[in-house]
Amino acid sequence: MILLVTNQRDLTTDYIVLELQRRRLEYFRLNTELLPESRITLGALSSEDWSISFGGKCLTGHDVEAAYFRRPGKPLVAESIEDQGSRNYIESEWNALLKSLYMRLEGRWLNSPTKIVLAEDKPRQLLIAADLGFDIPQSAVTNDLTVAQRIAAHHTAIGKPLRQALLEGDQERVIFTTRLPTLTAVDEKALAMAPIIVQQEIQKQTDVRVTVVGQKVFAVAIHSQEQQETKVDWRSGAQPDLKHEVISLPGQLEERCIRLVELLGLNYGAIDLIQDLDNHYWFLEINPNGQWAWIENRTGLPIASAIVDGLQGVYQ
Repeated sequence: MILLVTNQRDLTTDYIVLELQRRRLEYFRLNTELLPESRITLGALSSEDWSISFGGKCLTGHDVEAAYFRRPGKPLVAESIEDQGSRNYIESEWNALLKSLYMRLEGRWLNSPTKIVLAEDKPRQLLIAADLGFDIPQSAVTNDLTVAQRIAAHHTAIGKPLRQALLEGDQERVIFTTRLPTLTAVDEKALAMAPIIVQQEIQKQTDVRVTVVGQKVFAVAIHSQEQQETKVDWRSGAQPDLKHEVISLPGQLEERCIRLVELLGLNYGAIDLIQDLDNHYWFLEINPNGQWAWIENRTGLPIASAIVDGLQGVYQ
């Protein structure tokens, strides 16, 4: 059986479910926000000594042959618990249990949650990518105005978050990659508050999204320069008609993409590249648990099929 660790609203997992159903493979979808409604036990005899009873089904550690980690939801605390301290305690205990469960599934994940966390380290990504021979824009992770000014003195510079791109609160919003204005002493206090990635801006022909699943590579050119609001960050503006084009990467570049995923201990990775005006490719970052369903929807590339192939390969 294949275990899907996700949340109720994740449309990407829906694509996997459809492919599993098409192949008539057994699966168990664990929407982790609903875990408090289940009955779960982790025993101490072996890593397979655990069970979850949920929705009339029972899953045990002996059942799971492969697992897909895909955006689990935060376990929901009952609304009847009003005391904030109690709510924090309950949420913490459920998160601790989930971590223990994840560790018991090591060796069965398509991408291990532990490896995903380690692979999300963007400075580490840049180091590994540079060692592999990818071209990297001049970059620094810094909260130092003079360092940012040094990059901006020689290139148009962009700034982007090191880790957290979502500002939560009453007015939730996303921090997109932004072209930096001329930096002066007035900006020093604001920049010092938190580190950011400051990077040379590459003049784009297209953005390129490369989805790697094992030895399979799916590359798509995103024609971000056709719309003014997507020129710096193609995700901004939510343009539904932004052109996506299936492309083939140069052989050596494709091999580097596969090798990068391997060196990060992953079987899946979503790599962001830029193709410049001279048809040269530049590495930006890799998302070890990135979205892909919209690519399959827009282009027909069989990414869900490749992922299910990978999950079957875990235990074959």
